[in-house]
Amino acid sequence: MNGHADISAGDLLEVIRITKEFPGVKSLDQVSLGVRAGEIHALVGENGAGKSTLTKIMAGVYAPDSGEIRFAGQPLEWKSAADAKRHGIHVIHQELVLFPQSTVAENIFAGAEPRTRIGLLDHGRMNRDAQALLGELGVRLDSRERVGNLSVADQQMVEIAKAMAGETRVLILDEPTAVIAGKEVQLLFARVRALRAKGVAIVYISHRLDEIFELCDRVTVMKDGRKVATQSVANTTRDQLVRLMVGREMKDIYPDKPILAPGVPNVLQVNGLCVGNRVVDASLTVRAGEIVGIAGMVGSGRTELAAGIFGALRAHRGTVDIGGTRRTRMTPRTAIRLGLGFVTEDRKSQGLLMLLDVAQNVTATTLAQVSRFGLMRPALERAAAQAAINEYRIAGAHPAGGVATLSGGNQQKVLISRWVRVCKRVLILDEPTRGVDVGAKAEIYRVMRELTSRGLGILMISSELQEVIGMSDRVLVMREGRINGEVSGEQMTEHDIMRLATTETSQTTGDAHEHAY
Repeated sequence: MNGHADISAGDLLEVIRITKEFPGVKSLDQVSLGVRAGEIHALVGENGAGKSTLTKIMAGVYAPDSGEIRFAGQPLEWKSAADAKRHGIHVIHQELVLFPQSTVAENIFAGAEPRTRIGLLDHGRMNRDAQALLGELGVRLDSRERVGNLSVADQQMVEIAKAMAGETRVLILDEPTAVIAGKEVQLLFARVRALRAKGVAIVYISHRLDEIFELCDRVTVMKDGRKVATQSVANTTRDQLVRLMVGREMKDIYPDKPILAPGVPNVLQVNGLCVGNRVVDASLTVRAGEIVGIAGMVGSGRTELAAGIFGALRAHRGTVDIGGTRRTRMTPRTAIRLGLGFVTEDRKSQGLLMLLDVAQNVTATTLAQVSRFGLMRPALERAAAQAAINEYRIAGAHPAGGVATLSGGNQQKVLISRWVRVCKRVLILDEPTRGVDVGAKAEIYRVMRELTSRGLGILMISSELQEVIGMSDRVLVMREGRINGEVSGEQMTEHDIMRLATTETSQTTGDAHEHAY
């Protein structure tokens, strides 16, 4: 289906039989795609499938080696990204491109500021016009506020307003929900639907399949630089989409769950933990070789519970027992010494050392093992990194290579490999597959089950219910800072988890203090 068959006369922007090569790599091979005015068109595929290269050609960043671009039915050659932007094509990148010290209005009109008759900046008009644009998007922001003071969700709205400051006819959104969640995602969806209603053509790139089915009209799947299919979302199932992307059924993404033998000891036991006003009287256990999922709505206290167990947030009441050693006041240093690791949800700002290489990232928690008399031993560091690359199948990595050049899934494997070097009993994973594609998720799931097969216990926080159900041996559900119930076996369904996440109940489906098998 690489030809012209999926392009219709109603397409506003078309790329036809596009090919693009870089030294040693054919990124795009005869790819055709059309997006219609008033349509949200999903673009999905694994990392390296060619999505980024295709959107850069649409936006004028790259020129194709061969093929044709048509806009409103007319053949065109973009001379630059600015040329494409003048035609109304705007890209909102995953990493927002804003000036934090400038105001909302100054960011919206950057490079196109209104001026007075004598050529001075017209701040009054700029603020009024910015406020009007924000009003059209249903966003309540002060146009005079500095962007650096805004939440990420509000910054994203500023980017969209910036796109609408000109005559935007095609809007490309690259992983727009990677840094927001919950109500912020629904607000974004409402704005995107409003733009669709105004006739804007929207290309929506996301690894989150739920979003595709909730928001998009059509979906194009790419794999290895080729287009696999374009079809209506209404006529597509999740399993079909996964099979088109990775060649496997959804059920094959999750490893088989082992049957835990009776009498397996607890490696983690938490009793009555209270963390600020975010976690109240939380009690749980994790056994050796077990994956315990923590589900709940955004703001339910899941991350705060994990941080309290690790000692990153101070608990004012309760105990944490790791491998039989109980502490009333945990610190990260003590947690690590007792064999507990914590992979945070934000791998770039709180996990990885983005300016360092793979070897330095892998060994960051075990410097004593790769140094002698306080001096680093590069050979030992490289050997440790190569062992991790081989064991965790970190694609495209070599010890001296920058960690920033790796895909999200491979960066996550670097982070997991770092913590496994020190955590001998329990690994806490907060959103372990956020921002990675389906194929990379399957690899991370495989790694998780390999770790439990060695006797490691895993406490996993995830916002994806399919992931929680597919990977957990049992699930604790949080609501308003409390563990509101536990599900396992046949009760481990999206319906039962959501019921506990949204409804107050005095009964649980299991004993959160000590689970019996």
